[in-house]
Amino acid sequence: MVRSSNFLTLLLFLVPLSVQAATLQISPVMVDLQSNESATGITLRNPGDRPLYGQVRVYRWDQSNHDDTLTPTQELVASPPLIQISAQADQLVRLVRTTPAPVAAEQSYRILIDELPAPDEAPTSGVMIRLRYSVPVFVEPAGKASQPVLSWHLVRDDQGWVLRVDNNGQRRAQIAAVQLVDSAGKVYEINKGLLGYALAGRTHQWTVPLPADADLRGSVKVRAAVNSLPSEAAVTVGQPG
Repeated sequence: MVRSSNFLTLLLFLVPLSVQAATLQISPVMVDLQSNESATGITLRNPGDRPLYGQVRVYRWDQSNHDDTLTPTQELVASPPLIQISAQADQLVRLVRTTPAPVAAEQSYRILIDELPAPDEAPTSGVMIRLRYSVPVFVEPAGKASQPVLSWHLVRDDQGWVLRVDNNGQRRAQIAAVQLVDSAGKVYEINKGLLGYALAGRTHQWTVPLPADADLRGSVKVRAAVNSLPSEAAVTVGQPG
């Protein structure tokens, strides 16, 4: 099992090569599969002027101890697992459920795509940025789509302020553009883009950049985009749970 605190941005790796690789383009950037569907696909595009090589792996995505975990799985497989995309060309990667039975609750996966060096590429001096791309995949239960049910908590520990989100619903919550508002109406901007996910029935937490003199006594509210929709809720301020 792999534990990671950040699946939500591209992961950058520095390796000693001399030429910068083309950046892979992926569509869609998030995949939803219905429980009666057995397969789908993502399209990888190489916009560069030389071939692009990569590896595609599938992990079951869960959250425990307030953090993300990845576990290799065969419940969902990617084909082909190794890719070679010519310059200015596309590659379809099929995602196939090996046991396409109905699911009772939303299932979460991550597709990790690692750029690899060309087979004939000789090591040289210099720096090259190789990218790891992480694509979320969700398998939805049959019936009407559920919604996340969130409770928000702000606690302070030895490392600073932590925002914890409990999702008691049956659908993940994609959380972005987070602001905290104190009882005097002062707004603390936590982030402008994507903060992360609280998966269905799980808890996740993030360290948040609040100033040392932030006065969070009294009522505190959170404003955020949850699954791309504006949301506002009360925040419980207390000790770590």
